[in-house]
Amino acid sequence: MAHPFASLDRHFPLPRIRQLPLTRIADWLAAGWQDFKQTPIASLAYGLLFAIAGDLLLVSLWRSPQHFAVAVSGFFIVAPLLCAGLYELSRRSERGLASRFADSLAAFARGRDGLTLFGLLLVVLWVAWERLSAALFASVGMAAGGATGNVVDFALRVAADGGSGFVFSWLLAGAIVVLAVFMLSVVSVPLLVDRGGDFVTAAMTSLRAFGANAGPLLLWAATIVALTLLGFATLLFGLIVLMPLLGHASWHAYRDLVE
Repeated sequence: MAHPFASLDRHFPLPRIRQLPLTRIADWLAAGWQDFKQTPIASLAYGLLFAIAGDLLLVSLWRSPQHFAVAVSGFFIVAPLLCAGLYELSRRSERGLASRFADSLAAFARGRDGLTLFGLLLVVLWVAWERLSAALFASVGMAAGGATGNVVDFALRVAADGGSGFVFSWLLAGAIVVLAVFMLSVVSVPLLVDRGGDFVTAAMTSLRAFGANAGPLLLWAATIVALTLLGFATLLFGLIVLMPLLGHASWHAYRDLVE
């Protein structure tokens, strides 16, 4: 049975995609951990950047529930691009090369044009999500007499006013945006880091990989979200290890998926 994106093959010269079992996710995490151990300093540097920048941002937005929520959810939108340096570290480890943090920045030079276009797309998606989120929060704010106070105050007020409809709508809309980003990025960003090329071909390859491996990749997306939320639950300091681990593991997912 042809996968949902098989028609792309007739119009674009795309790399071949392998079909993988669900059990490959454990292998990606194990391989990612090995990469982490090979480049611990550079990997931890990325983790620290994620954690410190994230904590500073969330603390500054604590009294703005809407922007706080958009910052947390928006992390899942920009993370694939932010992990490009981690993909480069894994790429170099695969070739038996020692790596420093500075070496990882070569990823942004090799895939510059494609990564720039992808970054612009993420900006558009982030703005669209922020506007949609603002509309949802405004409806709750009007019903509750204004969305004032900090994040905890807002959450308690929504719960007291029976805001399950708002929570469901916000989570559903956010999930759709994040899933769209995942489908476009799961292969495209590491492919651009690895081989360069243009963003359209990389994005089409990513969609094709998702169509051929929807089950494993949906499970992989859920794993990424669960581990990232675990990192957020530790005031983001868990991300010091978890984000490099997920970045390196995502590289191995790409290597497994694309011939």
